[in-house]
Amino acid sequence: MSAISIRNVWQQYDDNVVLENLNLEVASGEFITMVGASGCGKSTFLRLLLGQEKPSKGQILLDGVPLAAEPGPERGVVFQRYSVFPHLTVLGNVMLGLELQGSPLLGRLLGTQRREARERSVAMLESVGLGQALDKYPHALSGGMQQRLAIAQALVKTPRILLLDEPFGALDPGIRKDMHELLLSLWKKSGLTVFMVTHDLSEGFTLGTRLMVFDKTRIDPQAPGAYGARITYDIPLNSDRLAARAALDALPERITGKLATPDMQGASA
Repeated sequence: MSAISIRNVWQQYDDNVVLENLNLEVASGEFITMVGASGCGKSTFLRLLLGQEKPSKGQILLDGVPLAAEPGPERGVVFQRYSVFPHLTVLGNVMLGLELQGSPLLGRLLGTQRREARERSVAMLESVGLGQALDKYPHALSGGMQQRLAIAQALVKTPRILLLDEPFGALDPGIRKDMHELLLSLWKKSGLTVFMVTHDLSEGFTLGTRLMVFDKTRIDPQAPGAYGARITYDIPLNSDRLAARAALDALPERITGKLATPDMQGASA
């Protein structure tokens, strides 16, 4: 059985159709990268997976059961803007999620539970390279370190699904490469199912096991909001990358636009 099933999902706001007729099966442990022109519904799709929004039509199932209609511990999320709390230390930022989960009324664990949460948080921070920054505050961290902290926040509750909305878009190229290596390492160790939105086709090609292209194929100049985007290409990347490269080269220019062209040298899943 697929971990996630998307069945005839539409998303519409008043007269504006953003997504139409999405049908998708995703197995546990896949790394899905998603590209497409700005405004074609990629981030909306992530919000549906997160539970921030409910589909206008259709169903999203997790292991055959309708996905909970609000964010839960089985789903972690990292945004492009660093989702960290400036008044908390690095360790405090990561512990907060465990404390709210274990004590939703007080927001604070005590005794053995607190000690276990601290040990778990420290281990997660060490895994993302922040073991020496436990007592620092976010303002003292570089952009790459803040994003490492955001990833630690998302993973400390051991979610099954990780949702990434252009998490490295604001980082310098060298730092992005380091973050790619970190993300792939964490994914391979954890067996997470990952959905990642990116505007960088090269990034999507290099990181994913499967690349999906969102595009609006039906356009009515008299009613620009009448039709939504679909998944027009679903390209497997983990078996034959030469065939995948040929499929990417065949993408229409309206889709690729200013997206980077994948470099076959050094690309790996």
